[in-house]
Order: sequence, then structure tokens, then C-alpha cells
Amino acid sequence: MSFKTRFAVLVGVLALIVTPTAALAQGVEYAPEHPAHPTHPVTGPKASLPEKAKAYGVYCRGFSKKHVKGEKGTPFSRCVTAMAKIATSTGTTPREACVTFSKKHVKGEKGTPFSRCVVAAAQVRKDQAQS
Repeated sequence: MSFKTRFAVLVGVLALIVTPTAALAQGVEYAPEHPAHPTHPVTGPKASLPEKAKAYGVYCRGFSKKHVKGEKGTPFSRCVTAMAKIATSTGTTPREACVTFSKKHVKGEKGTPFSRCVVAAAQVRKDQAQS
């Protein structure tokens, strides 16, 4: 092997060793896409409709999103509407807001749909008082 060939191989090997090290020397700049979300976000009455739906939907997790024939809306959407009613009006009680729900017990579920709605509405009021 001639001197020129040995020198070219040595330069090539050094380039392969130094290149990854130089690329990582500056480090990776990372900014998280989504900041930590609060567990129970409560929006004010002037918030946009999508913000309200997301916030009140937290309280209605246990309600079905499937439409039942003969009823207006899904149980989940009726619950979100009741939570919005509770959050925006001080004169409405949780009982009045959840009047659209059945008081009959469903086998395999804890409580009645009405009682679960009332509990969720009370939680909305409690969270509003804290913030």
C-alpha cells in the first residue's frame, strides 16, 4: 500500500469517528408538544363551545356516547349540557339540571343515571368554588 492510500484510509476512518460525535455535541432541542393537562379543567361562561365541551366531558366519562332511539341526544351529550347549565347559572340546582335522566337503576352500573349526573354536577360546583 502506498502512502497516499494509507493516508486516504486514515482520513476516512477519522471522518467516520468524528462525524457522529460532532452531530451530537450540541444536544437535542426538545420542547414538549402538550403541557401537562389539569385533571378537571373548568372553563368560564365566556369560553368557546369546544372548550366547554371538553371541560364538561371530563365529568361525564361514565355516560354512553351511543344514541338511544326515541331520546333526544346521547346520554353523554345530555350530561355535558347539564354540566354547562350548572356551571353558567347560579340558580340552577344539580337536580334541576339532570332532570332529563332516568331514575331507574341499570343492572351492572353503580347508581342511576340521574344520581351519577347529580354527583357530577356537584363536582362541577365544587371545582368552580375552588378556582
